Amino acid sequence: MNVIIGTVLIWGAALALLRHIARVDRAKLPEVWRAARATFLVMLPRTVIGLSGASFMAALLPRGRMAALFGPERGITGILLATVVGAATPGGPMVALALSATALKDGAGTGALLAYLTSWSIISQTRTLGSELALMGPTFLIRRLILSAPVPVMIGLSSQAIDAVW
Repeated sequence: MNVIIGTVLIWGAALALLRHIARVDRAKLPEVWRAARATFLVMLPRTVIGLSGASFMAALLPRGRMAALFGPERGITGILLATVVGAATPGGPMVALALSATALKDGAGTGALLAYLTSWSIISQTRTLGSELALMGPTFLIRRLILSAPVPVMIGLSSQAIDAVW
């Protein structure tokens, strides 16, 4: 159901923007359609491969172990583990979100999942080592990691505090 809601919202926003462009500068419509088609053609194979790979990875996750490793009762240990796993997870959002959804269905706590996704977003080792180190240099990278590394843990702990009250 959430996928349908998200899809409807994205399509609604796209159609509203298309309507706006048609009213403001109709001459740009062919350029917009070309850009949309080019993006679609680039993203289609990536999406298919990403979803297939994520499905395979999700199928390989040990059933019943997510709650034991990342359940709410694991506290800071589950959050720290989720932070490390998030930083080490390769791939894009199709992989991370599919793994998160599988872990959620298997009993992982929201604190650990938020720590995982935040870690994957801001301290992903794939992006960090593959691009950031080469482009920004080690001094910048170390400073950013020192400042960013606590964030997933803080978010995970905050989520657990909210869960305790909620």
